[in-house]
Amino acid sequence: MNILWLMPIHPNGLKARKGTFGSPYAVRDYYAKDKTFYKRNAQGQVVPPNPDWNDVAGLDYSNPKVREYMAGVYEYWLREFDLDGFRCDVAFGQPAEFWSDLRPRLDAIKPGIVMLAESNVPELLEKAFDLDYAWPFHSALTNVFENGAPADTLRANWREQRERYPAGAMEMRFSDNHDEKRAIVRFGEKGALAASALVVTIDGVPMIYNGMESGDTTESGGPALFEHLPVFWSIAERRPEFPAFYREIIALRRAHPALQQGETVWLDNSDSKRILTYLRKTNAEEFLVAINTSNRPFTGVVEAAGEWTDVTPVVASKPPLTLPGLVLDAWGFRIYQRRQ
Repeated sequence: MNILWLMPIHPNGLKARKGTFGSPYAVRDYYAKDKTFYKRNAQGQVVPPNPDWNDVAGLDYSNPKVREYMAGVYEYWLREFDLDGFRCDVAFGQPAEFWSDLRPRLDAIKPGIVMLAESNVPELLEKAFDLDYAWPFHSALTNVFENGAPADTLRANWREQRERYPAGAMEMRFSDNHDEKRAIVRFGEKGALAASALVVTIDGVPMIYNGMESGDTTESGGPALFEHLPVFWSIAERRPEFPAFYREIIALRRAHPALQQGETVWLDNSDSKRILTYLRKTNAEEFLVAINTSNRPFTGVVEAAGEWTDVTPVVASKPPLTLPGLVLDAWGFRIYQRRQ
């Protein structure tokens, strides 16, 4: 992976603070603020962006001075600290034109920055952002891995989202983040690794979140978001397969353009209700990925021909098997590379 996203680094607010340390999103000061910038109700009281965020004062983006102020904040941090981009929380909460007006100003300071929208609004990727959150894909993934929905739910969701977005749009895919319970808790250890195998090998930009690579279970969403709960890195001693898996699968992705920018082609198999199978390919190379989304072993076939090499990270050895035959443990996964 080559992008590190940090939580807000600004001082937390004091008034209406949640928990011991407060929300990192309740920013006390980007730098000095004008009191006329806030949203207010009919009684003139400052109100939050939504009722649940009662520790945050909403900014009034209908005010041109607010937009100019916030654009200046972005320019300041980019110019003074040479950042490589921004992850914009709840990007759909501001007018789309604010973002489309902002982007050329930032590009003028530093071309080639990355703008990530915490959003799932295709319009924001047209002029302002480079990628957004694949929230519907995450919901489908949770429904399959945690709630037992058919595996082909993910395939259907992938197709639906491709139809919503402009050609070439990128989305960040994830199985874990601070708005959800930890994937390892929801899916179990083997299920969490299988979900990550999907996230890293499917098209899009994968996110590795906050200790996933060590098998950490420390919560980071509210109310944990408002407390100091560091990653328990030492848990990797109990789960050595986690750091080994992430090292190997990240290295595999980085070494092969087909797993980064290649075309995704879904393949049929003999149990589409439990098994996901797809190709990632370019003109130069081709990979086949098979993932068991259930807690029952699988023996069957996949729609594949030719000769393949098993390049799966960190799995127990299996007897040689020639595709289209396929054997997967419960929550098992396999990655094959076509022989040239």
